Amino acid sequence: QVQLVESGGGLVQPGGSLRLSCAASGRLFSVNDWGWYRQAPGKQRELVATITTGGSTNYADSVKGRFTISRDNAKNTMYLQMNSLMPEDTAVYYCNAQIKLILAPGLYDYWGQGTQVIVSS
Repeated sequence: QVQLVESGGGLVQPGGSLRLSCAASGRLFSVNDWGWYRQAPGKQRELVATITTGGSTNYADSVKGRFTISRDNAKNTMYLQMNSLMPEDTAVYYCNAQIKLILAPGLYDYWGQGTQVIVSS
């Protein structure tokens, strides 16, 4: 089995910063592409940012210039640095990974359990 464990969420004031982490563990060979998604109350889950194996990144327009996605391949971990947070960033943030398993062909899609981010004064 493979697990994705997120951490770093919490309550922050508008204009503040948070850093989310997502660590993959278990019987995995490597992580291909990573992604952060979020879901606000009453809304659909939306893409926040993605990062490929080669380090290419993609961001939702709403977070461009404020959020930075990165990865540490040696640790099978992904990060999301969130700066200049706004109340509309309040959501449950989920990590997603395309994973190559040990002794299994293809890629498998995994999700974390989610971490709550609340931006409020």
